[in-house]
Amino acid sequence: MSLAAAVTPITAPTIEYSRIAPILIVLGAAVLGVLIEAFVSRPVRRSAQLVLTFVALIVAFIAVVRLHGSQTLAAQGAVAIDGPTLFMQGSILLLSIMAAMLIAERKVDPAGDAFAPRASALPGSVDEREFGARGWLQTEVWPLFLFAVGGMLLFPAANDLLTMFVALEVLSLPLYLLTGLARRRRLLSQEAALKYFVLGAFSSAFFLFGTALLYGYSGSVQLSGIASGLANAGQPGLVLAGVGLLAVGLLFKVGAAPFHQWTPDVYQGAPTAITAFMAACTKIAAFGALLRVFYVGLGGVRWDWRPMMWAVAILTMVVGVVMALTQQDIKRMLAYSSVAHAGFLLTGVVAVSQRGLAGSMFYLVTYGFTVVGAFAVVSLVRDAAGEATHLSQWAGLGKRSPWVAGSFAVFLLAMAGIPLTSGFASKFAVFSSAVASGAGPLVVVAVLASAAAGFFYVRVIVLMFFSEPAVDGPVVVVPSAFTTVAVAVGVAVTIVLGVVPQPVLNLVDQASAFVR
Repeated sequence: MSLAAAVTPITAPTIEYSRIAPILIVLGAAVLGVLIEAFVSRPVRRSAQLVLTFVALIVAFIAVVRLHGSQTLAAQGAVAIDGPTLFMQGSILLLSIMAAMLIAERKVDPAGDAFAPRASALPGSVDEREFGARGWLQTEVWPLFLFAVGGMLLFPAANDLLTMFVALEVLSLPLYLLTGLARRRRLLSQEAALKYFVLGAFSSAFFLFGTALLYGYSGSVQLSGIASGLANAGQPGLVLAGVGLLAVGLLFKVGAAPFHQWTPDVYQGAPTAITAFMAACTKIAAFGALLRVFYVGLGGVRWDWRPMMWAVAILTMVVGVVMALTQQDIKRMLAYSSVAHAGFLLTGVVAVSQRGLAGSMFYLVTYGFTVVGAFAVVSLVRDAAGEATHLSQWAGLGKRSPWVAGSFAVFLLAMAGIPLTSGFASKFAVFSSAVASGAGPLVVVAVLASAAAGFFYVRVIVLMFFSEPAVDGPVVVVPSAFTTVAVAVGVAVTIVLGVVPQPVLNLVDQASAFVR
């Protein structure tokens, strides 16, 4: 046999670019954003970044809609294009547009020049910016934002663990930087960024170590190959170690206890617009990846990991609710509320059924609109030191600004799961799927935790509407059209999906099938 005949020819990989167009559009726009930062003059840089960002997100969403109904693998099987992928990508893009509106906000003091002595440094002046005075000096936030969105689009679509790890890093690294960009309370913001980075690095290492163990056992990093390898009898200790380590990396990103320590510090220290972006979009991307891994790759060993998920879900709900009850800072309260909601979502993961997948996706999109709207309202309440986040400062807000307080009350009632809000419909969807799968005791704990959580939500509503405002209390700055639209859309979606949730429930039912 000749040497030429013995050499296996190398073939170029087949990449279906049209199938991964939404990801490519956003990442391509991020690269263009970097070039804008390097070559476009400062006076027009902000406008160019805004146009590029919104156009890229809208075009990417259109590309997702055009792929509706696709059930295929792309990029040599590394990316799955199916119902869950497209639904979560569409949700991420819509919520990213809302978050981008908050980042681009300009606020004006309703009292005119009341803060004139320090107009460039006080809230409500025309120069008030979360990311820098005099018209957005820190325009590098936009390419970082787009890179994070690109990673989020790939994360729930990744069909092998190495691609998923790359997506995890692409979405995480920009978020570490974005967390530290707050102009006010700079030390708190930078401390939060450092904590997020250190804990995120540990979680990524756990994820990679778990990937290595599962590869060593199954001989594949593709989820279908891992599922086939786990079907054979072998070394259960190696499998359990790999599953546990992999779960740590994913549970960290969803903010589940005991891997939630980064959540309150980062939510409090990051610019509020970035907090809204992380609270909604990161949770959707992370739960999308977690659902794909545990349903597609590890579904065959569900009896091994379901007890672990039961324990994590219960611990997450209890920790989130108990810690939220003790908080006096509105952003930290919403952070621990996010932890509790991660526990509620895990009840849908435990179901390991099509119904559980559909309920989880519905919960993710409803919670995303609610939490973005809630943080949009938080960004509007300010005093001379910046955002007024201490609960005592919200006393009497309903008398000062009934529309803003009313919008926030709607969001809080939805998070509490009150009927006729999207929160009730979403909790009913995940809890009923868990009951159908035999996880009734877990749902009992979830219902009790949800009832207890209602206390700290109602406490804020009572404080806003039934307390007298302080004479020198905070003001509600006048938002531009961006934040007005974000809050209005959040309220509308929260109410509409609470009253008539069936169209979206039908959509998630149709989209609740993973390609394998």
